[in-house]
Amino acid sequence: MPAPPLADIAAALRRERERAGLSLADLARRAELSESTLAHLETADGNPDVSTLWALADALGVPLARLVETQQHEVRVIPSGQGPRIRSEHADFAGALLSAGSAEVRRDLYLVRLEPGAVGRAEAHTPRSVEHVVVAAGRLRVGPESELVELGPGDYAAFPADTPHQYESLAQGTFAVLMLEHP
Repeated sequence: MPAPPLADIAAALRRERERAGLSLADLARRAELSESTLAHLETADGNPDVSTLWALADALGVPLARLVETQQHEVRVIPSGQGPRIRSEHADFAGALLSAGSAEVRRDLYLVRLEPGAVGRAEAHTPRSVEHVVVAAGRLRVGPESELVELGPGDYAAFPADTPHQYESLAQGTFAVLMLEHP
């Protein structure tokens, strides 16, 4: 899966920061990043991981997808293994953004690939966010840290995403479809 072009991420960060009326310093403070890190990201001079992008999206009050999705078309096909990719630096986790919500429909759709060995931890997203997960292959332990569930192929779970939550692959070649709803 190709990573989203850094120039697209940089343009989206700048666009959303300006739309929110925030200075670089304001956004950096909200996202708990250094101002120089944010400045580098806005000039496409950096390689943000998923936790950095989540922090920025939360600080901006926008879905993560708004920072990584590329141009829209009426008919959209993403061949298997392609699409903007988001990686975690803490676990062997890669999510390919399949579809992002709009101002009217606030949901993002991802194809997530995970491998055993580490736990992917996510901070709380915006209040009233919900994650929906369907496992396509392998086994997955997922959910809020206080209420983890194990899923196999074809299993579905939904859980509040406005509390810390995690993803852990329990088998090689695990992949799932993840839909994140935003209020």
